[in-house]
Amino acid sequence: MQTIRTVGSMQRAARAWRRTDRRIGFVPTMGYLHDGHMSLVREARRLVGPQGIVVVSIYVNPTQFAPTEDLAKYPRDLRRDYSLCRTEGVDAVFLPSDAAMYPGKAEGRYSTYVVEERLTQGMEGASRPTHFRGVTTVVAKLFNCVLPDVAVFGAKDWQQAAVITRMTTDLDFPLKVVVAKTRREKDGLAMSSRNAYLSTEERAQATVLRRALDAVKRAVAKNPVPAVEMTQAVARLIATRPAARLDYVAFFDAKTLEPVAMVTRGTRMALAVRLGKTRLIDNDRL
Repeated sequence: MQTIRTVGSMQRAARAWRRTDRRIGFVPTMGYLHDGHMSLVREARRLVGPQGIVVVSIYVNPTQFAPTEDLAKYPRDLRRDYSLCRTEGVDAVFLPSDAAMYPGKAEGRYSTYVVEERLTQGMEGASRPTHFRGVTTVVAKLFNCVLPDVAVFGAKDWQQAAVITRMTTDLDFPLKVVVAKTRREKDGLAMSSRNAYLSTEERAQATVLRRALDAVKRAVAKNPVPAVEMTQAVARLIATRPAARLDYVAFFDAKTLEPVAMVTRGTRMALAVRLGKTRLIDNDRL
């Protein structure tokens, strides 16, 4: 397994693989890997085949964190990340520095960003106004470094996957974006690197996210229900857990991300909940 640290080295390796007709599958991550990430790696391998190349990037991207967010405390365990990547047969880990990804930023000379202006307006975009500018910028840069044929993202970050898909289409990146199923713990909690922040009590209460999704599924199984009514019901359910505070709940069209007035089977639901100092997100098709 190769470790590649510079943009130039990554591009040279990618061009060499392409010259031998080896397809490149790419999984961008911020590290602190878990089986949810590894399921994306396995999907990338399936898509490019045994002769293809699977690249995982590990980079905690500073531009998607607001000053008040958890950049400095974001969990890191590079040794474990490498072990998991080797076990899954990853061919190369791209491990760039801030200076490599944002040359001149420390001196105030970096000034180019990628902005998607429609799909980023609600949900995470409303709650974290600077977040998606950082996401689209770093993913565009990673695409230009790795030169993948296919990139795999997780469905847990549904809005992010939709934004990246739109960016890829709008800016004519020559690759396919694949959105893979959310991996969950046995009790239904979506796998996330931020789960490591939770105390024992907070972890027990975190299952309220999955319970909220399931409760709405049951409520709309036979008849549509007004979104306002469902929002109030979710807020009441989240409030039953003393450590939990609802950030938002949204009911929307899965493709356009436009909010819906009536919640029905097939509607997509997303929510963000704070448990103590930890903020978790989840979503599902109802």
